[in-house]
Amino acid sequence: MDKKQLRVVFMGTPEISAYVFQAMIDDGYHFVGLIAQPDKPIGRKKEIVPVPTKIVALKHHIPVFQPLKIRLDYEFAKTLKPDIIVTIAYGQLVPQGLLDIPTHGCLNLHGSLLPALRGASPMQFAIINGLKETGITLMQMIDKMDAGLLYATRKVVIDPEETMTSLVEKFKVVAKDLILTELPRYIDGKLPGTPQDENLVTFAPLIKPDSEHLNLALPVQSVVNWTRALAEHPGGYLFDQETKIKIYKARVANALTTVPLGTIVKADKEGLLIQGSNGQIAILELQKEGRNRVDFKAFINGNPGLVGRILK
Repeated sequence: MDKKQLRVVFMGTPEISAYVFQAMIDDGYHFVGLIAQPDKPIGRKKEIVPVPTKIVALKHHIPVFQPLKIRLDYEFAKTLKPDIIVTIAYGQLVPQGLLDIPTHGCLNLHGSLLPALRGASPMQFAIINGLKETGITLMQMIDKMDAGLLYATRKVVIDPEETMTSLVEKFKVVAKDLILTELPRYIDGKLPGTPQDENLVTFAPLIKPDSEHLNLALPVQSVVNWTRALAEHPGGYLFDQETKIKIYKARVANALTTVPLGTIVKADKEGLLIQGSNGQIAILELQKEGRNRVDFKAFINGNPGLVGRILK
């Protein structure tokens, strides 16, 4: 396989995609186009900022395409005459008409060990489900969510205090290794592919904004897992009356149930504890709406009279 002769289209949007995209460029692949999600307003000023993969593409003078809905707008891809499309974290379902264009098909780097955790949020749900191990699968893209042939995998260990942010850093490196090692073998016909066992399929649905509101009625370990899965961005939150408080780091403190759900039972230099459904949760890092992110000691110092307040 001659990397420089292979016409590749890359599909991806966030930072993890940009990392893999740059690694493939550095490795000598010839990209004829990038397909990414549209740019969106960022921050309080709502400034339009290019998505991470677009920044990489523009730096290397690679044409950029950002259709609002790829299912309705993909005819441009025919003019690119791609040999293969490589995707990681693009963010939309890809239609069969686009999948049929490249001569060598379309490959996706999916953030789980398929057939487990098909869907939009596999890394988050690996943490939410309390898994100790997950991984990345190089797979065939078909017009059914994450259901194509499996070509290769790499495992990733999930540490006990792993957050989504730290897990993405691990995935970036592993995804780069996987695609750089296995893509040449795929092109040369050395990866025949294995069908997925439909009996082992589980799902990781898109995490919507209302899911960022932490549910204290869940078991305390589940609340902590959700906190980890939403950190550092966007951050899970609770309400102190009408004030939103984002929780960035927490752990299970004990198995005591002494006061109503959500009650702050302790707020001193030793800890900030709230009552969960089957135990108490220690809040370690948090951010009150309109304030800076702080550790629990700084939060307690700036917010007297916390004991007895109820977070919901």
